[in-house]
Amino acid sequence: MTARRAFRRVVVAAAVIPAALLVGHTPAQAVELPPACQAALTEAQNKFPVQQFTVPDKVKTAILDELAALNETDQKALTETACAAWNRWATANGAAVARDLDTRYQNTDGLACTKFTTAAMGALKKYAPTIPAETRGLETVAKKVWSNAMQTLSTEATNATCRQSYNSVKAGW
Repeated sequence: MTARRAFRRVVVAAAVIPAALLVGHTPAQAVELPPACQAALTEAQNKFPVQQFTVPDKVKTAILDELAALNETDQKALTETACAAWNRWATANGAAVARDLDTRYQNTDGLACTKFTTAAMGALKKYAPTIPAETRGLETVAKKVWSNAMQTLSTEATNATCRQSYNSVKAGW
């Protein structure tokens, strides 16, 4: 696994976006990651075992594009301390987050884009305040990635419902 792929996974995970986003992406430029960040990646899917919640392919692509565009300053948020704090939090809360995402997703009517934004934003708003202070640098980067990706999606969406759905959540949590 390359460091860029690992970097992408940690930042997304730091935003409480589940493991559905964290697998199967092409590797790129190498960046060395602290051991706790590597552990966050290898264990993420097990920590957020969603069953119903899905991330539309266009959302995955937009988020990964934003992650690939992060500057060096943003990449420095991936510290051993931040990732270790994230790992502890994800271990303790991942199953509850996954259940919440699944429930919100199932209880939302409409297109996949609406189901995704409703479930993700609801879970982000609910759980972000409980994430340890040591992860705030990761959260700042995750919010930047989220906002930029949702802006892109709201601009490029061909379906009016999806355009509105992405636009309504671009400010983040």
